[in-house]
Amino acid sequence: MELSTFQKSLNKDNPYDFSALKAVFLNCTLKKSPELSHTEGLIKMSEAIMKANGISTEIIRPVDHQIAFGVYPDMTEHGWDRDDWPAIQEKVMAADILVIGSPIWLGEKSSIATLVIERLYGFSGEMNTQGQYAYYGKTGGCLITGNEDGIKHCAMNLLYSLQHLGYVIPPQADAGWIGEAGPGPSYLDKNSGGIENDFTNRNTTFMTWNLMHMANMLKNGIPSYGNQRDKWDNRETKDHPNPEYR
Repeated sequence: MELSTFQKSLNKDNPYDFSALKAVFLNCTLKKSPELSHTEGLIKMSEAIMKANGISTEIIRPVDHQIAFGVYPDMTEHGWDRDDWPAIQEKVMAADILVIGSPIWLGEKSSIATLVIERLYGFSGEMNTQGQYAYYGKTGGCLITGNEDGIKHCAMNLLYSLQHLGYVIPPQADAGWIGEAGPGPSYLDKNSGGIENDFTNRNTTFMTWNLMHMANMLKNGIPSYGNQRDKWDNRETKDHPNPEYR
């Protein structure tokens, strides 16, 4: 992805060191590689900014893998013959930043995106070294593409899901592109206007920088006081005072 002159200048003049960060993009397209993915086209803009700032990145298409349905970390322990998700989960856990990309179908995120959220949820009960839920201290965002309405609806669903699992969502952590309502060109199609769209380019740039800043701020994690599961479970007093009714 070729960045604009201004995007390049931001990278060149950046006073911050992001080189210790890692990012994973989960492209929840329904198209197997190497078929063209318009969602990946937008993802590559965000990835290009991160790479230019020294961040290690990887784009994964879950549809290329055999991922079992379910909400446990490894579904081969629950009757499935094969489950490629645990290997993807390892990469997610090694990353400081997670960006979920999805096309819009019938106004909703893709079925693959739903599957990804369910599998991420299956790991949310695990704990980190501070006794917090596993995703604490990680940063999340999303990118949406389509040729029908629904960017904000899909982003609302994805960002709520990520924060509920424990991800920190920075300001304006979503961006997207849609063409005219109804059948029409997609993001990477010739003369679609997608790549040149200033609104999309601005929002994707802001989202990416906000993710990098937030992940950098969270390198030492979130303070563990008041949010440790074992402290809650093992508390000595488990009273639940009833409110007084007058």
